[in-house]
Amino acid sequence: MALIAIVTYDTPENDRAWMTRDTLDSLSNTVDLHKHRLFIVDNGSCEETLSLIRVLPNRWPNTTLIENGENIGTARAINKAWMHREPDEVAVKMDNDVVVHQDGWLDIIEETFLREPSIGILGLKRKDLDERPGNPISHYQSVLHMIRQEKGERWIVVEYVNHVMGTCQAYNPLLLEKIGYLEQGDTPYGFDDALSAIRCKVAGFKSAFLPCIEIDHIDPGGTDYCKWKTDIAGKNFTAYNEAKDDYFNGKRPIYCGPEGRPWGDSTNAHIENKYLTTEQRAEITGFLIGTDSL
Repeated sequence: MALIAIVTYDTPENDRAWMTRDTLDSLSNTVDLHKHRLFIVDNGSCEETLSLIRVLPNRWPNTTLIENGENIGTARAINKAWMHREPDEVAVKMDNDVVVHQDGWLDIIEETFLREPSIGILGLKRKDLDERPGNPISHYQSVLHMIRQEKGERWIVVEYVNHVMGTCQAYNPLLLEKIGYLEQGDTPYGFDDALSAIRCKVAGFKSAFLPCIEIDHIDPGGTDYCKWKTDIAGKNFTAYNEAKDDYFNGKRPIYCGPEGRPWGDSTNAHIENKYLTTEQRAEITGFLIGTDSL
């Protein structure tokens, strides 16, 4: 069983409502929601998107909607969904601009974690990324590896990399025991996927792509919204490098709480346990609509 978390922040200006629709259509065609769970976390979208996602909990099994009413940031919104994760449940962060073309891809991810538990983060690979074996730039060099196979098991090849792009990432429950939740700084967007790769490495796990699963990144880019996100990331680059150095030097705890801060930060003081009671979940998560039992 896996928990998929998708964040929506669709406005008339950023024109992402159609991407959300195509992403959810892809999920309904490729993921067994009788087996896995879907959480949609909305950060204040337009009526077009709200009219779509508000009806899904009543139409799709194991589907929950969390409405924040404002843009609290992607990582923090994902964390609100992950707070409902069971201890042995794979957690997926998926953007609302990706279409997956292979049925049962999430089952293959689960199987990969079971057969290769040293992998902490496993992602689906976009076609525009630079990671490949033999890339002369060391950061983008990758290694293909066939995981252990017993007779009768499917052949699975992974691509070990330094960083798994955040378009669609799955997190091993064993890794989440050590790192908790996604980190988010003082702005709604930033380097949560890059920082997760570092925390994964410090925790003793590997990052990898599952390149056999074909996906398409459907955001054409070039919009004012994309530029806005890029500008925010650029302004946070110094803070990212400082955090990266602190992680590697052991000065920064790798465990983050649901608020997106390293464990021990005052913003997490009200949360005592990694796995919360039903009452704690409801209090911190906010307004939920869902068919599954909370």
